[in-house]
Amino acid sequence: MRSSEGRRGERAVVVTGASSGIGKAVALHLAQRGFLVFAGVRRPEDGDALTAAAGADAGLVRPVRLDVTVPEDVCAVAETVKAHGTPLGGVVSNAGIAVAAPMEFVPLDDLRRQFEVNVVGAVATVQALMPQVRAGHGRLVMVGSISGLVSSRVLGAYAASKFALEAVSDAFRRELVDWGIPVSVVEPGRIATPIWSKSLAEALERLERMPPEALTYYQGMIDEVREGAKQAEVNGTPAEAVARAVHRALTDRRPRTRYFVGFDAHLINALRRVLTDPMFDRLIRATRR
Repeated sequence: MRSSEGRRGERAVVVTGASSGIGKAVALHLAQRGFLVFAGVRRPEDGDALTAAAGADAGLVRPVRLDVTVPEDVCAVAETVKAHGTPLGGVVSNAGIAVAAPMEFVPLDDLRRQFEVNVVGAVATVQALMPQVRAGHGRLVMVGSISGLVSSRVLGAYAASKFALEAVSDAFRRELVDWGIPVSVVEPGRIATPIWSKSLAEALERLERMPPEALTYYQGMIDEVREGAKQAEVNGTPAEAVARAVHRALTDRRPRTRYFVGFDAHLINALRRVLTDPMFDRLIRATRR
């Protein structure tokens, strides 16, 4: 059962990582449905492109400079939202990166960066905005991934950060229940977004910094994951499907703790409940043939 959305612009929402992909789709979708959207972008030109894409709803999209790993940016956004005065109906923590590399050789600085953006940045954003969330009786929506439930070959660093985000979200939900602040995790499967091509380009550069053995041991696996990423960008579930799930998490009268998006996400969630680890490992190996 859903709640009514009210008048246009009477509720605000902060969306991180709104420059492209899922975040952009979420920002546009929420603006279309009457939310005043403070959309976190890292570059002014991304903000301009976002407002242009909003068309008739451009007045409800407010791009704000936001790198979730920069404390000054996070604090500035919190002050901007507070100064505007519109009740904050929710925070959508979406900003994220995907580090691709075999765990045996993943550069530790890249691993730290993976967690800094996907986990620490998410917590920092929520902490800064919690006073407005409380005042506005808002909600928290964390954009996770099915990789937060089942780790993938060559994407172990990314999966580890999403596993951590699951724990963070569970902690927030259980700690905030006494104040009636719902916390939901949106769990997409493979989504057709630019993150795949961007991650591939970065992965190729990362390979050049790895020892020669990395390619000797993992070239075949890397090629398979690379091809899968290319296919996901073309054939993955549209980002708009994630946006619809986020909207539900913000407006359902009784929001779920988790919203799965895409057939693959629902399938993996079902399989992980019935398969043992060795069975799941064999299933993953079978997909390589």
